Amino acid sequence: MNIKDLDGKVPRELIESLTSRGIYELTPPQKLSVEYGITSGGNFVVAAPTASGKTLIAEMAMLKTVLWDRKKAVYIAPMRALVREKYNDFKKDYPYLKVAMSIGDLDSLDRWLEDYDIILASTEKLDSLIRHGLNWLSEIGCIVVDEVHMLDEEGRGPTLEILVSKLRRLCPGAQILALSATVGNAKEMAEWLSAQLIESDYRPVLLERGIEINGKAVYDTGREEDLDSKSSIPEVRVAEDTINKGKQIIVFYGTKRNAESGAEKLGAAIAKKLTEEDREYLKALSEKVLGVLSRPTIQCERLAKVILKGTAFHHSGLVNEQRELVEDAFKSNRIKAIASTTTLGLGINMPAQTVLVRDITRYGEGYGSTYIGINEVTQLFGRAGRPKYDKQGRAFLIARSKGDAQDLYNRYILSDLEPVKSKLGIRPVLRTHVLAFVATKFLTSEEAILDFMGGTFYGYQYSDNRQLKVMLEGILEELEDWGFIEKRASIYNATRIGHRVSELYIDPLTAKWMLDSMPKITDDISILFMICNTVEMRPYVRATEEAEEHYFSYQSMVDSSIARYDASESMYYDPVRPFSTALMLNDWASEKIEREIMKDYRTTPGALFAKVTNADWLLYAGMELAKISRINSLKLLEMRIRIKYGIKKELMDLVRLEQVGRVRARMMFNGGIRKAHDIKRPEAQDAMRTMFGKEVANKIIAQVAGNRSYEEKLDGK
Repeated sequence: MNIKDLDGKVPRELIESLTSRGIYELTPPQKLSVEYGITSGGNFVVAAPTASGKTLIAEMAMLKTVLWDRKKAVYIAPMRALVREKYNDFKKDYPYLKVAMSIGDLDSLDRWLEDYDIILASTEKLDSLIRHGLNWLSEIGCIVVDEVHMLDEEGRGPTLEILVSKLRRLCPGAQILALSATVGNAKEMAEWLSAQLIESDYRPVLLERGIEINGKAVYDTGREEDLDSKSSIPEVRVAEDTINKGKQIIVFYGTKRNAESGAEKLGAAIAKKLTEEDREYLKALSEKVLGVLSRPTIQCERLAKVILKGTAFHHSGLVNEQRELVEDAFKSNRIKAIASTTTLGLGINMPAQTVLVRDITRYGEGYGSTYIGINEVTQLFGRAGRPKYDKQGRAFLIARSKGDAQDLYNRYILSDLEPVKSKLGIRPVLRTHVLAFVATKFLTSEEAILDFMGGTFYGYQYSDNRQLKVMLEGILEELEDWGFIEKRASIYNATRIGHRVSELYIDPLTAKWMLDSMPKITDDISILFMICNTVEMRPYVRATEEAEEHYFSYQSMVDSSIARYDASESMYYDPVRPFSTALMLNDWASEKIEREIMKDYRTTPGALFAKVTNADWLLYAGMELAKISRINSLKLLEMRIRIKYGIKKELMDLVRLEQVGRVRARMMFNGGIRKAHDIKRPEAQDAMRTMFGKEVANKIIAQVAGNRSYEEKLDGK
């Protein structure tokens, strides 16, 4: 179907945008969506492979809603990176529409969103906005739920499922468009949403799936191919063959450590194939990667080194800026191969001509080593093949023997896709959402909550709700015992503190533990142990010898406390591990350099800064709870500032200045500049120009010596 045939069926602005992007023909799933009446209303589930054109189907529905129906369109995705990517695309493709993105502060209503036509939000953020009482739900005409197959994921799935179920009730007239990878029960998901199913196996680029064994590729099409490589290392063989064809490759590993060593192995083979232009670009990129942190860690140096060879590793241990630098260099074909964990397996558009899934087992705490699922391998395979660049993509598994090859072929290539299963029946997840139901007055009785749960995907899949009823009764009793809800007759109402706990988007168990712990706080470590011994700070770092030695001094915080109430339900609870995490944050707030922290706690920069971000949020939540409970929160405030900047208390005044972080503040302090007002001294200004250069020093000095007082600047007046 030519896009000209869309005239009268979709807004003309969409046709103009497609033409400007060089799109003239619809893909089969796009054609089906038009024939099924995607712009006539009604719910739809679109299940199709990566790059089959699902986003354009969403554009049809969203632009029809905004331009013809004069209502808002909301796009939801479970990953922030995907929200950012789609936001950038919409801003570029429809500059005349008011497009907004909301993925940040979970304790903010973001009233400014009222004025926007298209709102892109992460799952948690939109759920948080509803908890805070957003007032434009009735204006929503279209809701796009991307990556809906992630209902199957324990971490993100339950909140996504609750949110979709809420929106179905709160926005009864809105069209719901759920976009999914190909899964084993797309029809069941469509039935749950009372939606039409658009299912397709169309891919714009042919994908050959196969097994690599002893230098030979055996494909599902029956074709065999000798790889152009003499290496004894399987992933290097596949990578060399890919690079020799002038293409790029992503190799997926099961752990961060494997990805890093894999990048080094790939780099040894790829470096000799780089052009002089490549080398110059990669040298500059390597220096940028090293400069992301104030002091490069061993991991930073390792990444910078492999980048020089045309490869990189990509995992959650990298800080965001490093990941983005790697992604951009891969998109521009400067980095030829990426060794990645599953961080590149979902969401953002990072395809390559070849994909190799090297590790097919994964270790899970409490589960041991298990095979990864068919759906996950299929999703990773789907990253192979780039429209406009490749006529076909290739995706491989590695076999050590013929028997191994047959087993892999049967397990992952011949087998049917797995059905998506709801993960909502987990007590900690339900506890958080049940409190939100009551706090927002969305549902205020046990019967109403049970009825709502019957409308979730969980309720659709498991019609017998007896187990759920028992769990719900226990949760309501807990929340009442903890003082977060009150019952009158059969109606529940949230208490003041229960309402605030729901708004803060923390587990009620976390809130109860922190409220119980605040009176026991004696020092910095006890504050940090209070926030680390929570669900939100998992996974914890390993238990160190120092933590084992010092934990007994703080054990009284845990003994007979709520912390033992629900330790994890899925894994063994060892309080020394969150205590060790607290010691790591204490080292950070004591200005220990990142390199030493990485070594002592066997962690990564990305993991450390994720913990710092979570700690900042939990300290803020603690302060809010303390206010309501009339507990002095000054110590929490001081610790929040110290954790944010990674500083000792003596630097708190200096870091309030723009351009001043932990490193510059320490240099200033050691140079005799102890407080911001010390900068007014001429000799201090001269010293700063020597330390930082004139440009940076003058920016800092201007904040103190300007027309407005330093205090006014810091207060934002």
